[in-house]
Amino acid sequence: MFISETYRKIAGDGIWNNNIVFGQNLALCPLLAVTGTATNGLGMGFATLAVITASNGLISLTRHLIPSEIRIPIFVLLIAALVTLVDILMNAWAHELYKVLGLFIALIVTNCALLGRAEAFASKQPVKHALWDGLMTGLGFTLVLVALGAAREISASGTLFANASLLLGESFRFLESTVIPNYKGFLLMALPPGGFIMLAFLIVGKRLIDQKLAQKKTQPALSSEAITE
Repeated sequence: MFISETYRKIAGDGIWNNNIVFGQNLALCPLLAVTGTATNGLGMGFATLAVITASNGLISLTRHLIPSEIRIPIFVLLIAALVTLVDILMNAWAHELYKVLGLFIALIVTNCALLGRAEAFASKQPVKHALWDGLMTGLGFTLVLVALGAAREISASGTLFANASLLLGESFRFLESTVIPNYKGFLLMALPPGGFIMLAFLIVGKRLIDQKLAQKKTQPALSSEAITE
Protein backbone atom coordinates (compact mmCIF):
# COMPACT_ATOMS: atom_id res chain seq x y z
CA MET A 1 0.00 0.00 0.00
CA PHE A 2 1.30 3.42 -0.95
CA ILE A 3 2.24 5.61 1.99
CA SER A 4 3.15 9.24 1.40
CA GLU A 5 6.47 10.70 2.48
CA THR A 6 4.72 12.65 5.25
CA TYR A 7 3.30 9.52 6.83
CA ARG A 8 6.62 7.70 6.49
CA LYS A 9 8.44 10.55 8.23
CA ILE A 10 5.89 10.65 11.06
CA ALA A 11 6.20 6.89 11.48
CA GLY A 12 10.00 6.99 11.45
CA ASP A 13 10.12 9.78 14.02
CA GLY A 14 7.58 8.17 16.35
CA ILE A 15 8.99 4.68 16.27
CA TRP A 16 12.72 5.32 15.97
CA ASN A 17 14.27 8.74 15.28
CA ASN A 18 12.33 10.76 17.88
CA ASN A 19 11.20 7.87 20.08
CA ILE A 20 9.79 8.96 23.46
CA VAL A 21 12.51 7.09 25.34
CA PHE A 22 15.47 6.86 22.94
CA GLY A 23 15.08 10.29 21.33
CA GLN A 24 13.49 12.41 24.07
CA ASN A 25 14.43 10.58 27.31
CA LEU A 26 10.88 10.99 28.61
CA ALA A 27 8.50 8.65 30.50
CA LEU A 28 11.37 6.94 32.30
CA CYS A 29 9.43 6.57 35.55
CA PRO A 30 6.73 4.20 34.22
CA LEU A 31 9.25 2.66 31.85
CA LEU A 32 11.50 1.47 34.68
CA ALA A 33 8.72 0.79 37.17
CA VAL A 34 6.45 -1.54 35.19
CA THR A 35 8.86 -3.39 32.92
CA GLY A 36 9.67 -6.25 35.26
CA THR A 37 8.05 -8.47 32.62
CA ALA A 38 7.20 -8.10 28.94
CA THR A 39 3.52 -8.62 29.79
CA ASN A 40 3.46 -5.58 32.05
CA GLY A 41 5.25 -3.53 29.41
CA LEU A 42 2.75 -4.57 26.74
CA GLY A 43 -0.21 -3.66 28.94
CA MET A 44 1.23 -0.26 29.85
CA GLY A 45 2.12 0.34 26.22
CA PHE A 46 -1.41 -0.37 25.03
CA ALA A 47 -2.86 2.02 27.62
CA THR A 48 -0.45 4.82 26.68
CA LEU A 49 -0.96 4.23 22.96
CA ALA A 50 -4.74 4.53 23.35
CA VAL A 51 -4.46 7.77 25.33
CA ILE A 52 -1.92 9.52 23.10
CA THR A 53 -3.75 8.58 19.89
CA ALA A 54 -7.12 9.72 21.21
CA SER A 55 -5.73 12.93 22.73
CA ASN A 56 -3.91 13.85 19.52
CA GLY A 57 -7.09 13.33 17.53
CA LEU A 58 -9.30 15.32 19.90
CA ILE A 59 -6.86 18.19 20.19
CA SER A 60 -6.39 18.40 16.43
CA LEU A 61 -10.16 18.25 15.89
CA THR A 62 -10.81 21.10 18.33
CA ARG A 63 -7.64 23.13 17.75
CA HIS A 64 -9.51 26.05 16.15
CA LEU A 65 -11.91 26.24 19.11
CA ILE A 66 -9.26 26.30 21.85
CA PRO A 67 -8.04 29.79 22.86
CA SER A 68 -4.26 29.88 22.63
CA GLU A 69 -3.97 31.61 26.03
CA ILE A 70 -5.43 28.61 27.90
CA ARG A 71 -4.51 25.80 25.55
CA ILE A 72 -2.15 24.01 27.98
CA PRO A 73 -4.75 23.60 30.79
CA ILE A 74 -7.28 22.40 28.21
CA PHE A 75 -4.80 19.89 26.80
CA VAL A 76 -4.13 18.57 30.30
CA LEU A 77 -7.87 18.27 31.03
CA LEU A 78 -8.47 16.34 27.80
CA ILE A 79 -5.58 13.99 28.52
CA ALA A 80 -6.74 13.51 32.12
CA ALA A 81 -10.27 12.67 30.98
CA LEU A 82 -8.95 10.06 28.54
CA VAL A 83 -6.63 8.55 31.15
CA THR A 84 -9.56 8.28 33.57
CA LEU A 85 -11.58 6.49 30.90
CA VAL A 86 -8.73 4.07 30.16
CA ASP A 87 -8.23 3.51 33.90
CA ILE A 88 -11.92 2.59 34.35
CA LEU A 89 -11.94 0.30 31.31
CA MET A 90 -8.80 -1.52 32.43
CA ASN A 91 -10.26 -1.96 35.90
CA ALA A 92 -13.37 -3.49 34.36
CA TRP A 93 -11.90 -5.61 31.56
CA ALA A 94 -8.31 -6.34 32.62
CA HIS A 95 -8.52 -6.22 36.38
CA GLU A 96 -5.50 -8.43 37.09
CA LEU A 97 -3.29 -6.24 34.89
CA TYR A 98 -4.88 -3.17 36.46
CA LYS A 99 -3.80 -4.38 39.92
CA VAL A 100 -0.24 -4.94 38.69
CA LEU A 101 0.16 -1.56 36.97
CA GLY A 102 -1.74 0.24 39.73
CA LEU A 103 -0.96 3.94 40.12
CA PHE A 104 1.11 4.11 36.95
CA ILE A 105 -2.01 4.03 34.77
CA ALA A 106 -3.27 7.26 36.36
CA LEU A 107 0.23 8.74 36.10
CA ILE A 108 -0.01 8.62 32.30
CA VAL A 109 -1.44 12.13 32.77
CA THR A 110 1.97 13.33 33.90
CA ASN A 111 3.77 11.81 30.91
CA CYS A 112 5.39 14.85 29.31
CA ALA A 113 5.45 13.14 25.93
CA LEU A 114 1.65 13.31 25.62
CA LEU A 115 1.50 17.02 26.34
CA GLY A 116 4.55 17.56 24.14
CA ARG A 117 2.92 15.90 21.12
CA ALA A 118 -0.28 17.83 21.77
CA GLU A 119 1.53 21.17 21.82
CA ALA A 120 4.16 20.54 19.16
CA PHE A 121 2.15 18.52 16.65
CA ALA A 122 -1.55 17.83 17.22
CA SER A 123 -2.51 21.47 17.82
CA LYS A 124 -0.98 22.45 14.46
CA GLN A 125 -1.85 19.52 12.16
CA PRO A 126 -4.95 18.01 10.52
CA VAL A 127 -6.73 15.19 12.34
CA LYS A 128 -5.44 12.36 10.15
CA HIS A 129 -1.82 13.42 10.65
CA ALA A 130 -2.36 13.90 14.39
CA LEU A 131 -3.94 10.46 14.76
CA TRP A 132 -1.10 8.85 12.81
CA ASP A 133 1.47 10.67 14.93
CA GLY A 134 -0.21 9.51 18.14
CA LEU A 135 -0.41 5.95 16.88
CA MET A 136 3.25 5.84 15.82
CA THR A 137 4.50 7.61 18.94
CA GLY A 138 2.51 5.23 21.14
CA LEU A 139 3.72 2.25 19.14
CA GLY A 140 7.34 3.36 19.52
CA PHE A 141 6.88 3.68 23.28
CA THR A 142 5.17 0.28 23.45
CA LEU A 143 8.04 -1.38 21.57
CA VAL A 144 10.56 0.02 24.05
CA LEU A 145 8.42 -1.09 27.00
CA VAL A 146 8.11 -4.61 25.62
CA ALA A 147 11.79 -4.83 24.64
CA LEU A 148 12.97 -3.68 28.06
CA GLY A 149 10.44 -5.89 29.85
CA ALA A 150 11.42 -8.90 27.74
CA ALA A 151 15.14 -8.38 28.33
CA ARG A 152 14.66 -8.00 32.08
CA GLU A 153 12.26 -10.94 32.33
CA ILE A 154 14.50 -13.33 30.39
CA SER A 155 17.59 -12.39 32.38
CA ALA A 156 15.71 -12.42 35.70
CA SER A 157 13.66 -15.60 35.38
CA GLY A 158 14.23 -17.17 31.96
CA THR A 159 10.60 -16.69 30.89
CA LEU A 160 8.90 -14.45 28.34
CA PHE A 161 5.42 -12.94 28.65
CA ALA A 162 4.78 -14.83 31.88
CA ASN A 163 1.13 -14.75 33.02
CA ALA A 164 0.03 -13.09 29.78
CA SER A 165 -3.19 -15.11 29.76
CA LEU A 166 -3.96 -14.09 33.33
CA LEU A 167 -3.20 -10.40 32.92
CA LEU A 168 -4.26 -9.76 29.32
CA GLY A 169 -6.76 -12.56 28.64
CA GLU A 170 -6.79 -16.10 27.26
CA SER A 171 -6.18 -14.86 23.71
CA PHE A 172 -2.64 -13.89 24.78
CA ARG A 173 -1.72 -17.34 26.12
CA PHE A 174 0.28 -18.11 22.96
CA LEU A 175 2.83 -15.47 24.02
CA GLU A 176 3.83 -17.35 27.17
CA SER A 177 7.09 -19.25 26.86
CA THR A 178 10.11 -20.46 28.78
CA VAL A 179 13.25 -19.20 27.07
CA ILE A 180 15.83 -20.70 29.45
CA PRO A 181 14.66 -23.98 31.07
CA ASN A 182 15.77 -24.71 34.63
CA TYR A 183 17.11 -21.18 34.99
CA LYS A 184 17.63 -20.09 38.61
CA GLY A 185 17.32 -16.42 37.74
CA PHE A 186 19.26 -13.21 38.22
CA LEU A 187 17.40 -11.17 40.82
CA LEU A 188 19.12 -7.86 40.02
CA MET A 189 17.34 -7.64 36.65
CA ALA A 190 13.94 -7.77 38.36
CA LEU A 191 14.86 -4.86 40.64
CA PRO A 192 14.99 -1.13 39.73
CA PRO A 193 18.79 -1.10 39.23
CA GLY A 194 18.35 -3.86 36.65
CA GLY A 195 15.96 -1.60 34.75
CA PHE A 196 18.58 1.17 34.54
CA ILE A 197 21.27 -1.28 33.44
CA MET A 198 19.16 -2.89 30.72
CA LEU A 199 17.88 0.48 29.48
CA ALA A 200 21.50 1.62 29.09
CA PHE A 201 22.23 -1.45 26.94
CA LEU A 202 19.18 -0.73 24.76
CA ILE A 203 20.19 2.90 24.25
CA VAL A 204 23.73 1.88 23.33
CA GLY A 205 22.34 -0.70 20.92
CA LYS A 206 20.15 1.88 19.19
CA ARG A 207 23.04 4.28 18.80
CA LEU A 208 25.24 1.57 17.31
CA ILE A 209 22.50 0.75 14.81
CA ASP A 210 22.16 4.45 13.94
CA GLN A 211 25.91 4.65 13.35
CA LYS A 212 25.83 1.61 11.05
CA LEU A 213 22.92 3.08 9.08
CA ALA A 214 24.70 6.42 8.77
CA GLN A 215 27.85 4.69 7.49
CA LYS A 216 25.82 2.82 4.85
CA LYS A 217 24.35 6.10 3.65
CA THR A 218 27.73 7.79 3.35
CA GLN A 219 29.49 4.90 1.59
CA PRO A 220 27.54 5.20 -1.71
CA ALA A 221 28.17 8.95 -1.73
CA LEU A 222 31.91 8.42 -1.26
CA SER A 223 31.95 5.76 -3.98
CA SER A 224 30.19 8.04 -6.47
CA GLU A 225 32.66 10.84 -5.72
CA ALA A 226 35.59 8.50 -6.32
CA ILE A 227 34.14 7.44 -9.68
CA THR A 228 33.67 11.02 -10.85
CA GLU A 229 37.22 11.89 -9.90
